[in-house]
Amino acid sequence: MKGQNKLFFAIIIALIIGVIMGGIVHLQYPESSEGFSKNIKLLGTIFIRLVQMIIAPLVFTTLVVGIAKMSDVKMIGRVGTKAMLWFISASLVSLFIGLILVNWLEPGHVTQLAVQDVSGAQELVKSSKGFSMEDFVHHIIPKSLFEAFATNEVLQIVVFSVMFGIALANMGEEYAKPIVKALDICAHAILKMVGYIMWFAPLGVLGAIAAVVATNGFEIFKVYAIYLRDFFFALGILWLVLCIVGYMILGNRLFDLLRRIKEPLLIAFSTTSSEAVFPKLVEELERFGCNNRIVSFILPLGYSFNLDGSMMYMTFASIFIAQIYGIDMTLGQQITMLLVLMLTSKGIAGVPRASLVIIVATCTMFGIPPEGIALILPIDHFCDMGRSMTNVLGNALATSAVSKWEGQLESHGGDL
Repeated sequence: MKGQNKLFFAIIIALIIGVIMGGIVHLQYPESSEGFSKNIKLLGTIFIRLVQMIIAPLVFTTLVVGIAKMSDVKMIGRVGTKAMLWFISASLVSLFIGLILVNWLEPGHVTQLAVQDVSGAQELVKSSKGFSMEDFVHHIIPKSLFEAFATNEVLQIVVFSVMFGIALANMGEEYAKPIVKALDICAHAILKMVGYIMWFAPLGVLGAIAAVVATNGFEIFKVYAIYLRDFFFALGILWLVLCIVGYMILGNRLFDLLRRIKEPLLIAFSTTSSEAVFPKLVEELERFGCNNRIVSFILPLGYSFNLDGSMMYMTFASIFIAQIYGIDMTLGQQITMLLVLMLTSKGIAGVPRASLVIIVATCTMFGIPPEGIALILPIDHFCDMGRSMTNVLGNALATSAVSKWEGQLESHGGDL
């Protein structure tokens, strides 16, 4: 645990140094801020790309091994059903919390913003119009496993891995055992790589946060103070609900879980990427005592279907834009919007800035000017910090809960 605490404190220090460096550049050398941001951001890019490099092979190897070792199709179906029930329930709760709080706090009626430049939103507006059921199918079912690997399409890799794992489980031990053993060794080697890559996390955090502060400065917080205050208050309520449910299921072990995932939470917050902590989260959940077969099955699904922070943000941001434009939506329209978001959000998991794309598509559907997304683009990075961290918490709780329900959660975690 000493090594873990060293990394945690190194990330905290890097976060502080990044804010100070970015602030100095923005205030003292504004003419250099663009070049500085572009160069120092490379540290964050290197870290995220290092993690992305191992996500596809890690998902494939752990998921295939986990399912092949289950060797019981009924168990796979039972675990998958429990996971999907959690995902759907958590998504609805997250959407409702966003809907209730944005109507109660009304940040769009208090915040005074004028749309000056919508050019940054044009790309999002264009990308949202073409999404259809055909795109949904293309996004889920891989045309080629190698293409899915190359583009890090986690959902497509999950589909292939589940089918391959079930096939191995039904082939008989004589044929399946050598393949499963080889993939198991690969999975452990990749998890060993995670330890090396995570020590680059502090530099990645420093680069990511310094770049955004140097570009935007601290003034942006004054303009969007109400919006940020209300959004993070809503996130706090969502965290409270998730932790209460987690305590009801896990009891006092919830606090052990939170302690173990503090690094993934901090990295997700600093880099705005829940994907960046996927390998580390796998490792920590197994240390916590979750069955490795369930972790390798539930977590990749959760990254596609259980994005609690993003779900809450979708209703919050959509209604906020409507409030800014003075559009009053009836309760029926808002509930319809919630259901639409519930369905459409499950189709484009893994798409860059997916939350914003869905918000634009939903605004268009309900007669809200989609260009209004330009209002929240300047502050989206900071909102994404909270969204990403919440997504990680939700997936950790989902995996732990299903492990507990299956009787596969060890009474105390151990080091791998």
